[in-house]
Amino acid sequence: MSYSSHYQTSLPFCSSYSGSGVQLADEEALVCFVCVLGRREVNNWRGILPRTTPNQETPKHCPPPKSTTPLFTIIFDLNASFTLFSVAFSFNMDSRIEFDINESLKYYLNDPASITTPEAPSNLIDCENDPESLTAAVVNGALNPVVDAIAESPDAVTRSSNFDTLQFLLKCAMLIPPSALSKILDLIVSGLSAEADAANADLEADEQDTIAHHKQLLEVFGFLLQWVIAAVETRAAEKSATAPAGRGRGGKGAKAKGSKDKDTNWNSSAQLQTALDVMSKVLKLKLAKVFVTTSERDTFISLFTRPSYLVLESETRVKSTAIRMHVFKVLCIAIKHHGHAFGAQTSIVQNLTYFEHLSEPMAEFLQILSEQYDYPQLAEEILRELSNKEFNNNDLKGPKSVSLFVAKISELVPRLVIKQMTALAKFLESESYTLRCAIIEVCGNLITMLSKQEGEERSEQSKGQMNAFWDVLEERFLDVNPYCRCRALQVYVKLCDLEAKFPKRRQAAAGLAARSLEDKSSNVRRNAIKLLGKLVQTHPFTVMHGGLLSRKEWQARLDRVQEEMDALKPPQELQEQALAEDKTVDESLLQDATQVDQDALKEPTQMTDEERAAAIEKAVTEAATAEAINKLQLTHRYYTEALGFITVVDEASPTVTQLLSSKNKSEVIEAMDYFVVIDAYKLESARSGIRRMLRLIWTKGNSDEGKGVQSHLIESYKGLFFDAPDSFSDNDAANYVARNMISLTFGSTPAELTSLEQLLSTMMKQDLINEVVIQKLWQVYGVQKKEISKNQRRGAIIVLGMLALADPEIVVKEMEICLRIGLGELGRRDLGLARYTCIALRRMNVATKQLGKEPTTTTAKLPNDHAVMVKLAGICEVVSDSKEWFGVAEQAISAIYALSKHPDTLCSEILRRKTKYVFQTRQQSQRPVSRNADGDVSMEDSHLPSPPPEQTEESIKETKKQRSALALTQLLFIVGHVAIKQIVHLELIEQDFKRRKAEKEKNSTAATAKTPRKSTPAPNASPTKKKPRKKGEPEPEKKEEEQDELDLIAGTTEDDFTEALAHVRERELLYSSTSLLSSFGPLVAEICANDTSYNDPTLQAQAALCMAKLMCVSSEYCEKNLGLLLTILERSRDAVVRSNLVVALGDMAVCFNHLIDENTDFLYRRLNDQDSSVKRTCLMTLTFLILAGQVKVKGQLGEMAKCLEDEDTKIRDMSRMFFSELAGKDNAVYNQFVDMFSVLSADDHLEEDSFRKILKFLAGFIDKDKHAKQLASKLAARLPRCETERQWNDVAFTLGLLQHKDEEIQKVVSEGFKVVQVVA
Repeated sequence: MSYSSHYQTSLPFCSSYSGSGVQLADEEALVCFVCVLGRREVNNWRGILPRTTPNQETPKHCPPPKSTTPLFTIIFDLNASFTLFSVAFSFNMDSRIEFDINESLKYYLNDPASITTPEAPSNLIDCENDPESLTAAVVNGALNPVVDAIAESPDAVTRSSNFDTLQFLLKCAMLIPPSALSKILDLIVSGLSAEADAANADLEADEQDTIAHHKQLLEVFGFLLQWVIAAVETRAAEKSATAPAGRGRGGKGAKAKGSKDKDTNWNSSAQLQTALDVMSKVLKLKLAKVFVTTSERDTFISLFTRPSYLVLESETRVKSTAIRMHVFKVLCIAIKHHGHAFGAQTSIVQNLTYFEHLSEPMAEFLQILSEQYDYPQLAEEILRELSNKEFNNNDLKGPKSVSLFVAKISELVPRLVIKQMTALAKFLESESYTLRCAIIEVCGNLITMLSKQEGEERSEQSKGQMNAFWDVLEERFLDVNPYCRCRALQVYVKLCDLEAKFPKRRQAAAGLAARSLEDKSSNVRRNAIKLLGKLVQTHPFTVMHGGLLSRKEWQARLDRVQEEMDALKPPQELQEQALAEDKTVDESLLQDATQVDQDALKEPTQMTDEERAAAIEKAVTEAATAEAINKLQLTHRYYTEALGFITVVDEASPTVTQLLSSKNKSEVIEAMDYFVVIDAYKLESARSGIRRMLRLIWTKGNSDEGKGVQSHLIESYKGLFFDAPDSFSDNDAANYVARNMISLTFGSTPAELTSLEQLLSTMMKQDLINEVVIQKLWQVYGVQKKEISKNQRRGAIIVLGMLALADPEIVVKEMEICLRIGLGELGRRDLGLARYTCIALRRMNVATKQLGKEPTTTTAKLPNDHAVMVKLAGICEVVSDSKEWFGVAEQAISAIYALSKHPDTLCSEILRRKTKYVFQTRQQSQRPVSRNADGDVSMEDSHLPSPPPEQTEESIKETKKQRSALALTQLLFIVGHVAIKQIVHLELIEQDFKRRKAEKEKNSTAATAKTPRKSTPAPNASPTKKKPRKKGEPEPEKKEEEQDELDLIAGTTEDDFTEALAHVRERELLYSSTSLLSSFGPLVAEICANDTSYNDPTLQAQAALCMAKLMCVSSEYCEKNLGLLLTILERSRDAVVRSNLVVALGDMAVCFNHLIDENTDFLYRRLNDQDSSVKRTCLMTLTFLILAGQVKVKGQLGEMAKCLEDEDTKIRDMSRMFFSELAGKDNAVYNQFVDMFSVLSADDHLEEDSFRKILKFLAGFIDKDKHAKQLASKLAARLPRCETERQWNDVAFTLGLLQHKDEEIQKVVSEGFKVVQVVA
């Protein structure tokens, strides 16, 4: 039979045949045909053509054809002996690779460039040494045929030319365009996916003959996929590293860069996800049938796990949830089904050591592995290995990464971690604080887990574990590292949100947090404040009585319960008495035989029904009583614990109040939040802190932190006082806010009122205060029919005056009410109300910088006959013995100078009338009447009551004498204050003149036109030159002459004008014959010099103050009376007088420096004053003068240094602030260090401990080595001259503080103090 007929009968897959060839239907036919020939292996031929699946039964050796269309033709030629034949395909067939995965991996892992690619296209090989010629056209020309071939059949990858082309391009991955690399990645991923499908089909069909072929293809694609992913990641890493550096570059490369923008913007994330998805699909195959040995399987698995770990090394990739989850899926399948656990353990531990960003993702991965893949063993093994790991002291990255990992995994899978807690506890002994922080957080997470157990889960063992974890947390409050202490506090804050309250642990935590408020670390203090606030917010005492923590209410409840318990207790005589300790049994009773009384052994009688009922009733009553007592005891304990917690919070609040002054702004903000919280729970200690918060409105706002503090303060106060409950109507809300604003003024100090003024004006500028609230405040201030308290009315006008600082129209619109109420009858009865009304009226003239206008003295000026001026003048002349009069007069005169066009004229009239009243001849029965325009209150009404008839003549004279002294005192007060305000008035005139002149010059330059002179002068400048201030009688002048004088002044230069004003101040105010003040200068000096004749304490105090103010006016007067002033400063017993004169000396030092400079010793002496208020005032004054450069320091800084250890906390803080500021001014501390040392060392009253603390503080400012060496040399020269051991010790201690590093000095100090005795 011919071969033709044989194949026709035996090869059902042949579609046709002839003498010269056979046409085969499909790929399977080819395989079977060649198998029949029996001449060669065909494993490498499979996959050339698209695969088809047989759909009908055929002999096992070959599948039937799907169609009769021939797919290819085999042409053969056989000789008669059948010894030779040749087979050739109608298409070209390349040689196949012989791929060894181990050999390829060896070269790849060693150096990918060492892999040879002989079958790559020649045009590619030519570019190997010339990377620039590797253009996109060349690459695509070589790559496209490979893509087409593999797209047609994945088996094409085994052709040598295709495989070497891909390898060559991957070797040059950093040089080829990103689009080509993207194409390679797509090609390999799609080829692997197709091969996975084919392998899966054969494995499901149990095709053993194809396993070797599938194995080779899987290894080839896996190898190439590993390589291309590595190339993609390297490319991405390089891009992220060079992207910032490339910004802003130009030049020749700009065009090239612009042409590649499209390629550069390639994002491989989507392709990478697809690749990882295909990896997972391959790993789900029954690889045990393909890779028989473990080594083969592990090698193949590593082709997928290695690039997975490589992807995780990129922080950008890990941030992508989709990529992260795909990587986790690949690794989980490899670990669960293919024995990759040990390799994963090693890789994860290494990754934790070198990559900080993998800490939390690795914990998340282990959670997924243990929960979704039921493989917790790996997490346990990793925790065991980490617990035994030792870190180098210089290694900071490793412990930090491990800490984050352990903390995160304890949060995600605490049940796994608690099993390894014994091993992990070793970290508590580690020197690395980050590891200790991790265990602290682990303990918190485990407590959270154990507290949520219910029913059978909660056992005694769980309670014991929980107590152990609590103990660890409490111990860590005393950790040496502040970060660990912070972490313990933070963990407690989280635990406060648990449903289980743990009352005993909370009480302990409150105490520990209160103690931590004094920690040296600001972070610890801040977290301690946060913990205390959290403990208050989540306190467990909400079961009864709501949850507010008012101490008074809880104490009252405890007292009531105690009374109820005492009432239920049996009488004292019925209570069981305990035997005394010294009471012993009588020995005689033990010696005699004792017999039982037989009568006692008789049978008890039967109880009647009545007795039985009574016994039952008694038993029920006793049971009810016992139950009631038990309930009361539990309630008593509940109240006691609540009061204990309130006590801890109240005791901690003063410390938090101090922390409001901290330099750390976040700590300050936390302290504010704390007081807001405890105020919401009605804790009484919140009020002092809320008042102290007001000072923060002055925080410098030139930084984000400063602005943050101010805005947070405003938000806090809004929540506390200005946000009405939502259920309130608009009217009720306005009443609520107005009432709260008024209450803020109650009991406030002047400093607090100043801060409140700044706060309210700031809020007003930000439109945070409603117009309706302002109307309510005016209603409270102006109400007359209904009686209200003085404090309410005062509070209303105080707040209105504060708001007027931001919007003067508030007072301008309601001026009539101010005159009727504050300066009317009510104001004269309540001088405090009149004082604050004057302040509010003064705010009508505040159209300065804060309102966006230029400052000027002419804004809203009123004539002297205006109703406001008349009322202000009248209130100054009210006769009153109250000390509040001085405050009213001060503010009234200030308001006159702020509002009047000619304040000097009006004040001259006030002085004239007041002087006439004081010095006029008065009869005893005659009383002067007030000269007020409206006649509301007369001086007669304000006088002291006349003496009763039975008083003696001597007592009547004494009363008149005291009244005269008080009147003179008030006169001198007006004189002094008018003098000071007149100086300020002159300075404002000078400023206004300079401003007008500058504007005129600017306008004339711009318009090149002549400006009339009449627009230049200030309308209130007339009295400064032409008419002296405070003259006896006003001289009538013509308006034209006055204007000519103004034109003359305006036409002068600035120097001439300044000189003229200086002359007015120096000679005319106190020495002109026409000046009222000239009469008072000698009078005041006479009163101060004769304190025995004028022995009234108030008169002496005001006379000294008045003289000090007059001395600030004229240098001649100052020089003449300076000796008298210093004598009063030294000898006065009144601390207020001494404080006033210290401030006055400071003002004189600014005005007349040459006079005070020689007498600064008198000022420094007040630093040793017995009264702390005088000392504080002196320190504040000297701080200003020295830092402003107004006085020269001549070795007196030692006296200020003593204040660093003063008993008064405010003085200590102020002194520290002074030296901190001084240290930044031209080495001032260094220059004065030796002089300060001499003063401190020579003071025998200064204790050695205080001396050392002061020197240690001062030495901290000597930060330059050169300065330290120079000071050490100067001090070391004193050692041989030391006469006492104390002196020598002082020098030696100071030398030890300086970093001089002088061996000779160290040698002298080491020899010690030498005692030399002189022998006669």
